[in-house]
Amino acid sequence: MTTRRGRSFFYYVSVPFVWLGKALSRIVKPTSRGKVRWAVLTVLILAGLSGFLAYPQAWDRGADAWNTKVVDGMNLPGGFKIPHFANVPYRLGLDLQGGTHLVYEADTSDIVPSERDAAMEGVRDVIERRVNAFGVAEPIIQTNKADDRWRIIVELAGVRDVSEAIRMIGETPILEFKEENPVSEIPLTPEQQKELETRNADLKKQANDTLRSALINPNDEKLAWENLGSVGESQYPELWKWADTHRGAKLAGTLVEDPEYWNVLRVNARDDAEKEIKASHILICWEDAQGCGEPLTKEQALEQITALRGEVTAQNFAEKAKANSTDGSVSVNDGDLGWFGEGMMVKEFQDAAFALKNGEISQPVESPFGYHLIYKTGERPLVRYDLDRIAFKKVTAADVAPQADPWKNTGLSGKHVQRAQVEFDQTVNRPQVLLTFNEEGKTLFAELTKRSVGKLIAIYLDGQAISIPRVQQEIADGNAVISGDFDVKEAKLLSQRLNAGALPVPITLLSQQTIGASLGQDSLAKSLNAGLIGFLIVVVFMTLYYRLPGLIASLALLMYTGFVLAIFKLLGITLTLSGVAGVILSIGMAVDANILIFERMKEELKNARPLDSAIAEGFKRAWTSIYDSNISSLITCAILYTFTSSSVRGFAVTLAIGIVVSMFSAITVTRTLLRLVAPWTSNSRWLFK
Repeated sequence: MTTRRGRSFFYYVSVPFVWLGKALSRIVKPTSRGKVRWAVLTVLILAGLSGFLAYPQAWDRGADAWNTKVVDGMNLPGGFKIPHFANVPYRLGLDLQGGTHLVYEADTSDIVPSERDAAMEGVRDVIERRVNAFGVAEPIIQTNKADDRWRIIVELAGVRDVSEAIRMIGETPILEFKEENPVSEIPLTPEQQKELETRNADLKKQANDTLRSALINPNDEKLAWENLGSVGESQYPELWKWADTHRGAKLAGTLVEDPEYWNVLRVNARDDAEKEIKASHILICWEDAQGCGEPLTKEQALEQITALRGEVTAQNFAEKAKANSTDGSVSVNDGDLGWFGEGMMVKEFQDAAFALKNGEISQPVESPFGYHLIYKTGERPLVRYDLDRIAFKKVTAADVAPQADPWKNTGLSGKHVQRAQVEFDQTVNRPQVLLTFNEEGKTLFAELTKRSVGKLIAIYLDGQAISIPRVQQEIADGNAVISGDFDVKEAKLLSQRLNAGALPVPITLLSQQTIGASLGQDSLAKSLNAGLIGFLIVVVFMTLYYRLPGLIASLALLMYTGFVLAIFKLLGITLTLSGVAGVILSIGMAVDANILIFERMKEELKNARPLDSAIAEGFKRAWTSIYDSNISSLITCAILYTFTSSSVRGFAVTLAIGIVVSMFSAITVTRTLLRLVAPWTSNSRWLFK
């Protein structure tokens, strides 16, 4: 079939496909002009991303307008919503956000002079570890020597509570592990033994008399019944066991004995309406989750737990938990939480766990502690008994004769702690501290637990027993748990203090000062205003004097500013007032490179070179001068950073980053944009002269 002009119908059908094929071939193998367009597109994308990272509010306002007016207004699915841009805060120094300035003096009188330099470095490192544990951004810690006296200067940006800063720096905990002292079990004399037996016999007789009275009239007002409430198996195992063994009995016909008491026992009610389950879990926490010490973001944690969900099975769950879970107790229990009932876990975890079938693994579950994968392994009724008792406390050897200290030192202490971290006991939802020992501590702890199986170990902190666990088996992996009656803040403080270690040299606080941010903020505002005015003046000058190249250089300068600010955020560079000065100075240096290039271009155009050739030759001939001047400036920055104080270092760092980015801006961005517009203006050479 043909048309009136003689061309086949299929010719016209194939035209769009031919055009599409040519376009794709240009993308796969672009022409020189196409390469320029791709380079410009890449530069614009980088500039846009940098700009939104430096000032995410610009993106967020547009996203909010789209989400509200378009997606919500038209009832579109949530997948059409645009998320907010990543908001990474700037890190500000002491002079911009305020903080604490402390000066300490070190007592090095007991240290050999040849070792004092190393000792002071140790002091600086310990203080830095302690401060970093509290999340202080870029602390400045310096040591200096004057007249054979050592000073330590500590600047903590953002810390306004001087007492808190002093406490975090100066305190060192004393952690001790003690074992039962066999010497404390001093044999009683015959008289003391007789007294012990007589007093216990009298108490047991009183208990039996009370039992007989209770059997006759359990509601006698003279009986001092103590209600224990709803008792589970773990709380009072001997009493629970009697009640569960004698179902239906209301009053025990004999005394019920436990290690400390003779008990007259009464059972009020049995409750098996609840159930308890057994489960294991894998926890992936993020940096803002409760009790988390991991550097992950929430999005990274979700991505990691989702990937694990596709890998875990009932057979490999314990293995995957041990390899991936951020729950500190996983090294001990492989993620197994044991039996637990309602109210023993946080609500999100509990609801998900109880909804599972036996042998089922959940999808990722979010809780205040992070994301969980839960593997339910068992379910049974949770039996509780409402118990009353009248207790008679047994007399011990300590009651009839003074005894030696029941605990003795083991040689294992805080100096053997390699790492301490906060975790949560998932059964009672209480914070505890997981300790990891160094090689020497690992050996000592293994020996201690091996000889103490079935016995108690006392963990003392600053002279007070905070935890007295019973050893069930030898622990050879070098991990121990401190579980005490403390809250999350206290547990974090304990772990941080243990991680910091002891100061190698005593220090004394000489002066303290709280610095407000108002002066720095005022100076920053003035500096930014000056920088903005200078930027506008440069733009006007470059545009009027160099015309189109000047306008393009101004656009490149704007991109340069976005690049630099984005780099500061991504690298976590702490901005000080002197650092801001370095940024403003580097803007001028960025323009300086463009001026060299444009002057070379004008010379080539005067020699009647074609525009494309003049642009290429201008960049080529100016490169040597730009390279030499910037390298010499970078060498100056390196000298300033190495041999000067912290405030000048901030200037050196920001100036060096600005110089490197300015070279990219002048050589790559400006040249790419000029190569794009040159063919459009080849007949308007006055725009370049």
